[in-house]
Amino acid sequence: MPQLTVVIADDHPIVLLGVREVVQRSGHYNVIAEAVSSSELIDQLQLHRPNILITDFNMPGDAVYGDGFKLVEYILRHFPLTQVLVLTMVSSTLILARLHELGVAGVIQKNQLHDEIDKALEALRKRQRYVSLMPAPVSVVRASVELQARFHRLSVKELEVLRLFVAGMTVGDIARQLSRSNKTVSAQKVSAMRKLQVESDQDLLTYCLEANLFK
Repeated sequence: MPQLTVVIADDHPIVLLGVREVVQRSGHYNVIAEAVSSSELIDQLQLHRPNILITDFNMPGDAVYGDGFKLVEYILRHFPLTQVLVLTMVSSTLILARLHELGVAGVIQKNQLHDEIDKALEALRKRQRYVSLMPAPVSVVRASVELQARFHRLSVKELEVLRLFVAGMTVGDIARQLSRSNKTVSAQKVSAMRKLQVESDQDLLTYCLEANLFK
């Protein structure tokens, strides 16, 4: 069986190096290109049309292709013959569920990369989806009740902070807008993250946007 062509994308050179070494050690795959940004990734996909793409979820985005869900959706729509394996540090089940429902071939958390990459690639080589060792993600639709329950735990002041954060404002911007101290705004943002059960700014932003909390 001929080698399958692979493109890998991550903005950290050390991750690219590690993924390339793991992918090529079996002899079944040939890494033909690498990318460190969304635009470069799309250029490589258009040039090579690989069998498999292994990409970080949080790539440095731009106004055209973005990152996260926007980038993944673009890739799945414009390169339907390429199987997409997503690497991520995101642990939110809602976000992981959305990735699966979009149609990615598999999702691997970066801290489990060396334990799962061989199994994932073998599944993709057989044109199968890879089910991670992570807990199976719940459906976004089934999770909507839980999502709303978490949302309703937020205070009015926390909602104000989140609304402005999603609009692209920094903690300092929000503090000036609401006439609060940076410390107060930061504490309210952290409290909201705890109630929503997200661990990073990227998770928080994705959570709010995907749930249409402020639309």
